[in-house]
This record gives sequence, structure tokens and C-alpha cells, in this order.
Amino acid sequence: MILFTSFHFILVAAAVIPAIALLIYVYKEDRLEKEPPQMIIKLVFMGIISTLLAAFTERIGMSILGSMFSENSFMYRALLYFVVVAFSEEGFKFLVLKWGSWRSPEFNCKFDGVVYAVAVSLGFALWENIQYVLAYGFGTALVRSVTAVPGHACFGVLMGGWYGLAKRKEVQGWFSASRLASVFAVVFPALVHGAYDFIATNETSAGTLAFIVFVVIMFVVCFYTVRRLSTEDKFLEEE
Repeated sequence: MILFTSFHFILVAAAVIPAIALLIYVYKEDRLEKEPPQMIIKLVFMGIISTLLAAFTERIGMSILGSMFSENSFMYRALLYFVVVAFSEEGFKFLVLKWGSWRSPEFNCKFDGVVYAVAVSLGFALWENIQYVLAYGFGTALVRSVTAVPGHACFGVLMGGWYGLAKRKEVQGWFSASRLASVFAVVFPALVHGAYDFIATNETSAGTLAFIVFVVIMFVVCFYTVRRLSTEDKFLEEE
């Protein structure tokens, strides 16, 4: 029993550590004003809640698609990953993100949106990773630590950049621009998320190579985006 418990503790730690490391990295890039830890912890837990909401809509979506298309068909896979999965997961991440942070007085810099969105995304990834690792073992933890967990962080960076812009536009009185940026905060990460999943499920040599190239490019772009947004960060009221 002790060995079983210890083994599962190691698996959970392997699932959690990559998410925590990435969250700390983004948190440290917040150069103007650090966010209170309780706010970050709250958003991580809200990200976990979003996994449950997304799982519910994904099951419904898969059932509907299964009644219309063969599961091996291109249309089924494309609609599953680009619409059902991507918009369920990124959509609910955005909803809990906005509910948990939009009216907070702590949300006073544009880069705060990135920190908040990454916290929600890594909460989602953390819980998802624990489930996968407990089901499939340590090897899964290693693979997901360099693919799925950073992938969710990248989706969070894309969401957070537009989310921070949406908040800034609202503070400045540009309400239409704020709403448009909020739409982009869901659509852009959902499209990248859909492409990630769609390419990842192509189990051929060419598909594996394409996935590796896609992931490397995505990571480089998101790392650059974090550094740029951090360097150019401003308080929301500033022009």
C-alpha cells in the first residue's frame, strides 16, 4: 500500500511540476506589478473547473458528430478538433477567466491578462495531465511535460494577450474594440489548439514530423510574445 501511494505521488508530481514551472516563468515576466498569489491560485482552480465543463460539452459534441459522420472521416476529425474540442476548452477557459478577473482591481496592467490566462490554462492542463498520467503512467508524464502542458500555456499566452488588450480598450472607453479583442481572445487560441490536436492525431511519419515542427514554432512564437508583451507592458490607463 505504501509503495502504491508513493508511486502515485511521484506520478502526480510529474504531472504538476511542468505546469508550476511554466506558471512561475510567466509570473516572473510580470515586471510592472506582481499579481497577488491568492489571485493566481484562484484562477488555477477555476481552470480545473473549466475541464469539467469542457468535458460535458465535448461528450455532447462527439455524440452529435458521431451521428453525422464516420469517426475515421476527415470531416469528423476536423470538426471534432477545431470546433468541439478547441472551442469547448478555450471557450470555458475564457468564461472562467473573465468571471474570475475582469472586475478585479488587481487587473491594472495589460500583461496581467497574460498572467491570468496562463494561470487558468495551466490549471486546466494540470488537472488534465494528472488524469492522463494516473491512467497511462510516467512515460505519458514525460511526453506531455514537453508537449501538452506547454501547449496549454501557449494557448493561454495567445488568449491573455488579447484579453489584456480587451481590458485596456474598455478602460479607455473603446467598447466595440474591447468586445472584438475578447472575441479574438477565444478564436485565436481555439484555432491554434485545433491545429495542435488535429496534427497530433495524424499517426504517420510525415504527421509526426509536422507535429514536431508545429510545436517548435508555436513555442518559439509564444516565448517571443511573452517577452515582447512583458517589455511593452503599460498600466491600463496609459496611452
